[in-house]
This record gives sequence, structure tokens and C-alpha cells, in this order.
Amino acid sequence: MAWPSGRWAKWGVVVFWLVAVAALAPLGGKLTDVQKNDMSAWLPANAESTKALALQEDFRAKDTMPALVIYDRPSGVTPADLDKAKADAKAFLGVPDVQQENVQPVRSKDGKAIQTVVTIKLGDEGWGGITKTVDKMVDIADTGGGLGVHVTGPGGYAADSGKIFSGGDNTLMFATVGVVVLILLITYRSPLLWLLPIITAGLALGSSQGLIYLLAKNAGLTVNAQSSFILTVLVFGAATDYALLLIARYREELRRHEDRHEAMAEALHRSGPAIIASAATVAASLLVLVLAELQSTKGLGPVCAVGVAVGLLAMMTLLPALLVIFGRWMFWPVRPSFGSAEPTEGGIWARMGKRISVRPRIVWIGTALVLGVLAIGMVDLKADGLAQKDGFTKTTQAVTGEEIQAAHFPAGSGQPVVVIAKAAAAGEVKTKLAGIRGINSVGEPTVKNGRAYIEGTLSDGADSKAAEDTVGRARTELHKLDGASALVGGGTALKVDMDDASAHDVKLIIPVVLIVVFGILALLLRALVAPLLLIGTVVLSFAATLGVSAVVFEHVFGFAGADTSFPLWAFVFLVALGIDYNIFLVTRIREEAATSGTRRGALTGLAATGGVITSAGLVLAGTFAALGSMPMVFTAEIGFAVAFGVLLDTIIVRSVLVTALTLDVGRWMWWPSRLGKRGDGTPPAGEEDLRPAMAGK
Repeated sequence: MAWPSGRWAKWGVVVFWLVAVAALAPLGGKLTDVQKNDMSAWLPANAESTKALALQEDFRAKDTMPALVIYDRPSGVTPADLDKAKADAKAFLGVPDVQQENVQPVRSKDGKAIQTVVTIKLGDEGWGGITKTVDKMVDIADTGGGLGVHVTGPGGYAADSGKIFSGGDNTLMFATVGVVVLILLITYRSPLLWLLPIITAGLALGSSQGLIYLLAKNAGLTVNAQSSFILTVLVFGAATDYALLLIARYREELRRHEDRHEAMAEALHRSGPAIIASAATVAASLLVLVLAELQSTKGLGPVCAVGVAVGLLAMMTLLPALLVIFGRWMFWPVRPSFGSAEPTEGGIWARMGKRISVRPRIVWIGTALVLGVLAIGMVDLKADGLAQKDGFTKTTQAVTGEEIQAAHFPAGSGQPVVVIAKAAAAGEVKTKLAGIRGINSVGEPTVKNGRAYIEGTLSDGADSKAAEDTVGRARTELHKLDGASALVGGGTALKVDMDDASAHDVKLIIPVVLIVVFGILALLLRALVAPLLLIGTVVLSFAATLGVSAVVFEHVFGFAGADTSFPLWAFVFLVALGIDYNIFLVTRIREEAATSGTRRGALTGLAATGGVITSAGLVLAGTFAALGSMPMVFTAEIGFAVAFGVLLDTIIVRSVLVTALTLDVGRWMWWPSRLGKRGDGTPPAGEEDLRPAMAGK
């Protein structure tokens, strides 16, 4: 593991990375070319609505969605306005990706608005293509004169999302880098040292994007806009965390070794297992997402796991080589000279450890109770999905258009329930559908290739709870028709099936992630008690985070709720990343316990790792908080929850709860390993000096 710090090997490592980056980084710039943002990249594969969507190809072009063009004039639309809307409908047909099946403009009953349903095909550019199409439609329709024009419906919202994702990548990148640089400057108090982790993390991100591009193009890896922007945050956050831990240990060893190559070799030997175990925990937890039914969640895991793996490789090879090449002067003005005292010996974390050691049982019980109280807020978490208009943190043109459309037209118009059935049962299906409560009207069946296509207009908004209940009733009644083989689809049905898939994924993936994390911890620590306690602390921290998040989302941010996939994403990121800090701490405690006993090892481990783990937590919290720069409720909620949860882990759970538990449980933490059978000796008193234990390292 020490070879990247070799006198000659370090140059080979740098050459390797220069070649790798030169080959992969340009490919990373093409990542958007292989993104799959069509419906199949997001939907549960075996859901009824997905099957209906596939059968719709006989009646409509594949991957199409309706866009509602809404014209409004408060004083009432004029005959000239209606003529203009009709002319616009013809002009729209000349816009790329607009289909030839548009519904003619309809004036509202109150005479103040006009609605045109335009069918748009989701082309190779995905959301980016729909954004261009909608922009051209607005240019055609919006000619002023007091007539308002907005494009809403699925097509309008897809265009708004496309603008956010296509324009948000650079904003997110700059926000992430800015946060990391600021925290590194504060942490290192050096105008130079921060450059090496940032450069290495940037090269890791570019290389991982290039590798993911190759896997997507040649190996079937699914990438979408959502996984792409999460990748940026995760690679920068996790890779910088690994850099902080390595540099902290390297700085320690520079005080004990005159030769910087020997110091780095020892730093890699001591910190390497913890860093590798941390990355393995994150990657393995993310890979568990391939078990998800929801395609967007399933694709996220492998993409981010590749990013974490490349980030680990960079921080364990390139960063050590660069640090050794540049030498001690990179730490200027606080250079760690050979033989100087370790500043953590009498720092804040050493003092905190002494205070905890006086009554550790009272401390951990009290801390657990406080976290339990915070977790009570979970009961108010509304993670049952968001209406489209509630999914943005700012008012978009599609949101405005929906508000106008809802005020002047039937709520479900433009986004019908779609039923695909056998042609022979078309009349029976139509009659049954028309009699279902919540269906306003039913169109004539279209028959082709032995199947019938029927549309029903909803009485309620397509993304409302009432509309979802209507879909449930329609499925119950239509499935009773013998020989009809009816499938209920459409936008509302898609949302119902996605919500159901998310609920399934939560029940399946959370236990599997916990089992995977337990297995990695058991192998790393060669114990059973410590892994169980560590997982328990992280789960308690996760529950407290959800409790606080629920309160903040509703009463501070004013959000209408949370996406159904929010709990799962928050869990995977918080447990996988939160367990990192416990790994960093407990592996150091175990190392110290081998020579000075578990209780003294707990104090020494906290004193030695407290500062760097807190800094790492700040970096990771800052990178996820940068998601707030994107005007979407889902990213804002994930960003807040992970940022708050990481800070809770680093400041409270790891430093107080885990330390107090270790002091109380003592050598039994390592049961059934041999270390668990060794006595702890005299328990450390609150006023004892830690220097004797630190000096031998």
C-alpha cells in the first residue's frame, strides 16, 4: 500500500494519472450524450403503467408527452385570439419533435382562456430537446398584445426541469468547489495545501465521468440527469474526505519521521484500511440500489459507486505521490517539523474526551435520549409525493400555466387516463370506465392490431390524490372484466406506480444496506459488538435527521411535502457516509487499544481524529448543501437532510455517543476477537494526560 510514496514510484503514479485523465476527461464531457432521460430510464420496469406505455406505441409515437399551451386574457379572449391560437397550432407542427396529432384550440367556458394540447416526442436529447421545443413554441405563440402564453402539463414541466439540469451542472460545480476550498482553507490554514486535494478530486471526477461514459456506451450502464449531478457532489465530497484523513495522518507521521517518503508510507499503512473500508461501505451501499424497482434509483447506484471507486483510487495513489513530491513546504506556514509536538494532544477533542470519561454511561444514555426526541418529528414527514407545481423552489412558467389552466378548464384535461384493452372488449371497457367515479368523460376507442386505446378525462388534477384514487378504482373495476386484459396507464397511473415502487424499494433496500454495512464493519474490526453498536448509532442519527428535516421542510422552507424516494436516498447517503466517520474513529481506537487498552484508546482516538473528522464532515455537509443552488424541492431536501445528518454524525454521534459507548463497554467492543479478551487496565481518569499514550505512536 506504501508504493505510491516510493522515490521513483511517485513519478510513475503521476504519469499514469496524466495519461488516464488525458484519455478519460474528454469523454467525460460527452456524458450528456449517453444520458437516458426518456420515461423508460425512470419507471419501474414491470409496473402496469409501464406495460401500458409500451403498448401505446401502436397508437402513438414512443416516448411522447402532452404539453398544454394556455392563452389567457383577464378581460376575455377575443375571436382574433382564438384565430391566433389556431394558426399557432399549425405553426407548432413545424417545430422539431412536435407530433402531427395535436388537439385544436378550445376556449374555456368562462371565455377567459384558450387551451391547445400539443404532443411532443422525447428525442435523443431528452429533457434538453423538450426545452428547445417548448422555447420555440413559446416564441411562436407569445407575440404580446395583452394575451398571456404559458406552456404547462408534462411537456411544460419537463422543459422547466431540462433548463435546471442543463444549466445547473456548472452552477452546482462552482458552488461545490467553492464550499470545499473555503473549508480546506480554514482547516489547513495554508494558502497552498488545499490545492492538492482539490486538483486530485477534480481529476477523479473527470476520470470517473469518462469511465461512466464508456460503460454507458458499451456496457449498458444507465445514466440520467439525476445520477449525473449527484455524481458531482458525491465524488467531490467523499474524495475530499479521504484526502483529509490521509493528510492528517501524514502530518502526524512527518513529526515522527525525518524522511517524508517514510512518513507517507506509514500514513498509508495506518490510515489506508480505514479509508478503503469507508469507500467500500459507500460503494457497496450504493450498489444495493440495483435491487430497486424504480429505474431512476436502480441506475443511481452503479454510477455513483464508480465515482467513489475512482475517487478512492485517486486519493490513495495520486494524492500521496503529489504530497511527497512537493514536500513539507506545502503545509506553510504551519509546517510539521520532525520531532515537534502533536497539537491534538491537548486540543478541544482531548478535553472533551476527558469530560466524557468521568460518567460515560450517563453521557451516552442522555445523548441517545436527545436523538430519540429529535426523531419524533418523523411522524410528520410527508413523503407521499409532490404535485408537479410543488416540485420547484421558485415559480416557473409551467407552474404559472397550471394555475391558469386549473382556474379556467377541467382539472384533468390534457392528461387523460389511458386504457389499453383487447379490441373485442372495447365497448364494454368504455362503458365501465365512463361509470367510474372521478372520470369526467370518455373518448371513442381507437382500434389497431387487435387492441383498443381509450382515453378518459379526470375530474381532478392529474397529480392530485383524488386522481390517484380514481386510477385505483379504474384498475379494480376494469381488471374484473373477463377477457379484456385491460391495462390502465397515463400520467397519473405512472405516478401511482412510481410511488408504489419507491415504497417497495424502501422496505427492501434499507435492511440489505444495513446487512452489507454490518458485514464490512465486522470484517474490518474483526468483532461483532462494535459493528452492531456503530450501526445502531447511525440509524438513530438517521431517525433524528428525518425528524428535524420534517419540521424544517414544513415550518421553515414551507415545502408541501417530500418525494416518495426521499427517505431511501437520505438513508443510503447518511448511513453509507455517516458510518465513514465511525470507521475513521473506531479503527484508530482499535489501533490504540492494542497497546494501551480500549478505554485509553477511546480517548486517544478521539483526540487524534476529532479535528480531521469534523473537517471532513464540514466538507461533505458543504458539498451536499450546494444542492440547494438548484431550484428543485427534491435536491434542496436531499441537500439539507444529508448536510444536517453528516454534521450530527460528526459533532454529536461520533464524538460524544460513540466515544461514551466505547468507554462504557470497554474491551467487550471487540468481542469475540482476541482484543476483546484483554483487560483494559486502569480506567482513564478525567484529568489524566494523554501524551504518554500518544508518544509511542
